[in-house]
Amino acid sequence: MNSSASGISAIVTAYERGEQTVTTLRRIFACDPPPDEVIVHVDGNQSRCVTQIRKAYPDINMIISEKRLGPGGARNKLIAAAHYELIASFDDDSYPLDRDYFKRVMTLCDRFANAAIVSAALYHKGEVIEQDTLNARWTADFSGGACIYRRSVFLGIEGYVPLLVAYGMEEVDLALRLHARGSQILSTSWLRVFHDTDLQRHGDPTVTANSIANLALLAYLRYPASLWWIGFAQCVKRVVWLVRHGRWRGVGTGLTMIPNHLRTHKRYRQRVGREEVRSYLSLRRAPLPVSL
Repeated sequence: MNSSASGISAIVTAYERGEQTVTTLRRIFACDPPPDEVIVHVDGNQSRCVTQIRKAYPDINMIISEKRLGPGGARNKLIAAAHYELIASFDDDSYPLDRDYFKRVMTLCDRFANAAIVSAALYHKGEVIEQDTLNARWTADFSGGACIYRRSVFLGIEGYVPLLVAYGMEEVDLALRLHARGSQILSTSWLRVFHDTDLQRHGDPTVTANSIANLALLAYLRYPASLWWIGFAQCVKRVVWLVRHGRWRGVGTGLTMIPNHLRTHKRYRQRVGREEVRSYLSLRRAPLPVSL
């Protein structure tokens, strides 16, 4: 499918939270101007979620996967199905804070045509929402539920590695591969997205386990062998953080699942050069300011 250069597609990944998805869609359609198309992906054949969305928006463009793909796999399908080059991405519980969000997206993406991804400022429940100041910086990180992809660039690196629980791997892996190809990520506080969650689910033992195993997977898939020690250090740092914050349930499982986790996803192995990995890690530590 060829994408149109003008216009914006908005994509939403949904799983079990039909009511929250409807709220997100309502917020998206309330923007002025609205996006040129909206596509929703419902994962794992969640019929109740599909019914709730269809009741509110009978004509919504919806992709339904019978098997669970996880957030990355869902975004792969959504972006492939989109008709426009610029794709504003949201989770089922994240939505724009500013009514002219998509107008701002067009302005920034026109101004920074070399940005492969534009990442919005993301706010959660209980956090102070800061002013939408017109500033930006080149960064190594972004949030998949609060960003804008350039479809052609995304498809050119074959998208995400599909993981059911992607914490610690999904966006980092994509960002690293983009960096290795010379593509850039622009983060800006002029775009603001609200994530309607308090992040309590991050304490789930399954999330804990996968957050450890995914760090090992990232190193195995992307780092040259001479830098595997960095992946080991990242895993150790993660375990220490989890234990210190009382999230010890799932730590043992995460460590023991690493060998099989690597074998299962070996087909996605595509090494990044040593200097590119070091350059990426340096950018994570010190983003570069941009003049607007």
